[in-house]
Amino acid sequence: MKKISVAVAVIINDLDQILIAKRHQHLHQGGKWEFPGGKIEEGETAQRALEREIKEEVELTVLEATPLMVLEYDYGDKFVSLDTWTVTRFSGTACGAEQQEIRWVERSRLMDYQFPDANQPIVDSLIIKPANTNTTY
Repeated sequence: MKKISVAVAVIINDLDQILIAKRHQHLHQGGKWEFPGGKIEEGETAQRALEREIKEEVELTVLEATPLMVLEYDYGDKFVSLDTWTVTRFSGTACGAEQQEIRWVERSRLMDYQFPDANQPIVDSLIIKPANTNTTY
């Protein structure tokens, strides 16, 4: 079975909106929404892959990223490992550099979009708890 290691970015803007992108129809899990990112190349760190993929896919430069979670998921025809990072500091204006549709979405609205099964724990964690845990109650 094919194993793919992927760097995934949960990019959060100043309005607490999260950037999502729609997968092209011809791709695995096509037509579903995802968090930007891509394959980690041989010899590349997850953080370096994240920075490269985000620049290539949505034309943002990552200025600060922190690890969020690592997930593994077996689709049957392929096994994916998602090294997921939270990006709260970036420069540039997001655009679908690969002609994919992108949207800034309110955290509470993520459940309105269909994500690949492997992404569901990420979606759940974002809806259940805010990314900024520095708040005191």
